[in-house]
Amino acid sequence: MSTLTFLGAAQRVTGSCYLIQTEQQKVLLECGMLQGEKRDKSKGKQREQEDPLPFDVTTLAAVVISHAHLDHSGMLPLLVKRGYSGPIYMTMQTEALLPTMHKDAAFLQEKDTEWENKRRARAGKRSIEPLYTLDDVERELGLCEGRPYGAVTEILPGIKLCFRDAGHILGSAIVELWIEDKGETKKLVFSGDLGNSHAPLMRDPEIITEADLLLLESTYGDRNHQSLEATIDEFKAALDAAAKSGGNVLIPSFAVGRTQDLIYHLGQLYQSGQLQQQNIYVDSPMATSISEIYEQYTRLFNKDDPEFRKLMTHDWQQWLPILRFTKSVEESMALNKISGGAIIIAGSGMCHGGRIRHHLKYNLWRKNTHLIISGFQARGTLGRLLVDGVKKVKILGSEIAVKAQIHTLGGFSAHAGQSQLLEWAGHMRKAMPRLYLVHGESDSMLALQKCFVDQFNWDASIPTLGEVIHF
Repeated sequence: MSTLTFLGAAQRVTGSCYLIQTEQQKVLLECGMLQGEKRDKSKGKQREQEDPLPFDVTTLAAVVISHAHLDHSGMLPLLVKRGYSGPIYMTMQTEALLPTMHKDAAFLQEKDTEWENKRRARAGKRSIEPLYTLDDVERELGLCEGRPYGAVTEILPGIKLCFRDAGHILGSAIVELWIEDKGETKKLVFSGDLGNSHAPLMRDPEIITEADLLLLESTYGDRNHQSLEATIDEFKAALDAAAKSGGNVLIPSFAVGRTQDLIYHLGQLYQSGQLQQQNIYVDSPMATSISEIYEQYTRLFNKDDPEFRKLMTHDWQQWLPILRFTKSVEESMALNKISGGAIIIAGSGMCHGGRIRHHLKYNLWRKNTHLIISGFQARGTLGRLLVDGVKKVKILGSEIAVKAQIHTLGGFSAHAGQSQLLEWAGHMRKAMPRLYLVHGESDSMLALQKCFVDQFNWDASIPTLGEVIHF
């Protein structure tokens, strides 16, 4: 009998990692980075922070990744650093995104370690090494094997893999695994991160009707998103208020997915003459590179808008001519001199790193600044603190008063809401696979668990970190 061990994203959103073991093989499903949650000191969570890969990586025969976001793929370079040398399977689009994302992550690891070691030297402490380096990333990228959606591949004797479109970001996948053990084949389905059916660019998640074991994400298991129309109205109202007050608009944004969606929505407002601001900046080298990759895959976009398709045959700036991508540090620093009238989109999406922190430092204390939070904010991140209404925050060594107006827009989420999760999983209710809720905070999981019982009489389990199940 095969086993599955929950090594991450158990009763939390980030750090996805699941170890599948048959009598013959070990396969790692996801290899994600833990983000935020540093204040949680429980024993189990300390263990995950201290060692995200608590097993001998050299015993793995294969690795499978659902999509490029770091909370699903960000520990792959560490896996290789520790000695893994086998194949890493993903979609072709994820393979295109990873070089940019993981090189950026390694650069930040090395920079953060450099600063930390300076502090340690002053305190007379021993220096530390970065979690991984650019060299580790280069070796990792050499192991990546992209596969098209819908292609069934035998990745190991007795184990077959297929990726289905999850509709979350470019290249995101629902993972189907057929696992043969002692003459019996079981089908495991991992939802990955399921997309919001109201998302402007991605297709709806593909439907799957059969499984023996289902791992279902539950990021928004406790609530539905407001309609896209209402969200656009709120977005426009925030932009109009900023224009009236003369302040800047800051939008912390994930480089992959959210930034491109925001460009689309701003382009719609621009094309219809409803956008008052005339200066829009994407201040993120990674988001700039990712947007260029998105341009190569417009055929995968779920857009019937002929004007958008016509203008997007070349680049984003044909859709939104007032858009500027800043690449250099000098260009980024120059934005700090703009006291009003600009829309600045920058990473990181949860404000725990990246150029957005500099813009927050220069703008958060201004009453006429409008901060638009358009994505999920994990516990322990600066973004979550701001959403929760703190009055002061520490940014880059300075204590900053929070006087900006903060707008939280839930409808832009790239994750399925509660009813969408139930609808997608409901297509399997005849098969009634064993159901495990992952990738969510406890409250979200408990709410979704109750919905499955009430609507389908279907028991959903909520695994704990380190729990092992047999299937």
